[in-house]
Amino acid sequence: MLARLSIRDIVLIERLDIEFSRGLAVLTGETGAGKSILLDAFALALGGRGDAGLVRHGAEQGQVTATFDVPKNHPAARLLADNGLDDNGEMILRRVQLADGRTRAFINDQAISVQTLKAVGAALVEIHGQHDERALVDASTHRRLLDAFAGLEKDVAALESLWEARRSANAALEEHRAGMERAAREADYLRHASQELKTLAPKDGEETELANRRTTMMQGEKIATDLREAQEAISGPHSPVSALSAAVRRLERRAASSPALVEPAVKAIDAAINALEEADQHLNAALAAADFDPAELERIEERLFALRAASRKYATPVDGLAALASKYAADVALIDAGADQLKKLEAAAAEADKRYGVAATRLSAARTKSAEKLNKAVNAELAPLKLERAKFMTQVETDAASPGPEGIDRVEFWVQTNPGTKPGPLMKVASGGELSRFLLALKVVLSDRGSAPTLVFDEIDTGVGGAVADAIGARLSRLADKVQVMAVTHAPQVAARASQHLLISKDALDKGKRVATRVNALAADHRREEIARMLAGAEITAEARAAAERLLRAATA
Repeated sequence: MLARLSIRDIVLIERLDIEFSRGLAVLTGETGAGKSILLDAFALALGGRGDAGLVRHGAEQGQVTATFDVPKNHPAARLLADNGLDDNGEMILRRVQLADGRTRAFINDQAISVQTLKAVGAALVEIHGQHDERALVDASTHRRLLDAFAGLEKDVAALESLWEARRSANAALEEHRAGMERAAREADYLRHASQELKTLAPKDGEETELANRRTTMMQGEKIATDLREAQEAISGPHSPVSALSAAVRRLERRAASSPALVEPAVKAIDAAINALEEADQHLNAALAAADFDPAELERIEERLFALRAASRKYATPVDGLAALASKYAADVALIDAGADQLKKLEAAAAEADKRYGVAATRLSAARTKSAEKLNKAVNAELAPLKLERAKFMTQVETDAASPGPEGIDRVEFWVQTNPGTKPGPLMKVASGGELSRFLLALKVVLSDRGSAPTLVFDEIDTGVGGAVADAIGARLSRLADKVQVMAVTHAPQVAARASQHLLISKDALDKGKRVATRVNALAADHRREEIARMLAGAEITAEARAAAERLLRAATA
């Protein structure tokens, strides 16, 4: 699945491109050649912690790119879709490490957060060393691995939906119950206030409307006299309209003989008459508006007083009284009708609890049954790994009082390293070498269901040799039939099992002034020579070459 690892300007590495094949790829080399730097760079591309110390001396930045061929239905592809990133089938993870400590992350040349890169990287690759705890220390991971082994992912997803329905039903019940309790504590006050506001019947904007009307009425009396005097002057006995109309009629009789002299004056007088008539209409309207019933003014003032008194009493603006009335009415209705609704919500919550409980119990039983199968499968792998006296066990602790989205079980992997010793959590009981072999046994059993598509093992064979190293190599090879496996190893038995052998070396440059790490794919003869070196040490003997040849033949038999 991993097509290429490209590294630029990382410590001891100026430029490095590694093409990986399917199956088991091993990386070997002398201590100090740069294997750990290579893995640190790979981890950086997958979202690992940045470090300015990774940048090659003299460079402003370093860069690592890992290219993967990812199927459309793979979890990593779904993560890209969830984050709005383009997916063309090839996934390119790129991390830029700046010399000042800052980093930048990209997927398919689109800038992303380091958290997103880390999530995608975790879905693609697992890196395991003898002291690496990520895949084993978290109990929630153990539960996920057991579910993957048992094929219970759909059951877990269904239970998560039931959990959400249960949570929603209980939240609605608690909200309604709290509302009823609050309303019940204030029942008498609420009934009184609701009735009082219902009787008052306030309306939005009513205060402003009434205040404006009262102002208009009070000002109307002051200007009514002036309005009447103006109307008297325009349309009363001394109105100029009659005299102007008579003058127009006389001029119109003379218009035939002297139109040029008469018509302009007639038009002007007509306009004046029209203006006076329009003014008279406005004055009539103004007088009508200014005219008011004293009883109406009294009613307006009483209404304003009542509204403002209620505003002070309920500490609410007048324009908020209508909303407050609705709220109080709803609270009273809750008291009156809430009992029936409470029964319905209680029934719904009880049904949701029951459905979740039945499904959680069924899932728990399936986990317990599958745990025995997982134990049997893992324990079958231990004897060849020189753990024949050890025992692997999956602890499934069920507590219905502590439910969660994934059920009522807490799952943890335990081991007993020797008969008569006390079993305990894998991470606490197993030593470094034992832990590596337990991890390998687990990965072999879970290879096609509980693993990322690419696994990296960093010196998982440390401290073992002979038959145990050969057993580790055989299991890594079996594992590589289902997922891509990369292993950094010092064990010739493991290296002999590889389908691709990469040699990591350190070369002197500039007449020894600096060194650089190189990675070369070994052909058959060079591969035998490297395995012979791993067997013999500094001086490669004919016996070492013969032993290397036997290992290679045995691995392909």
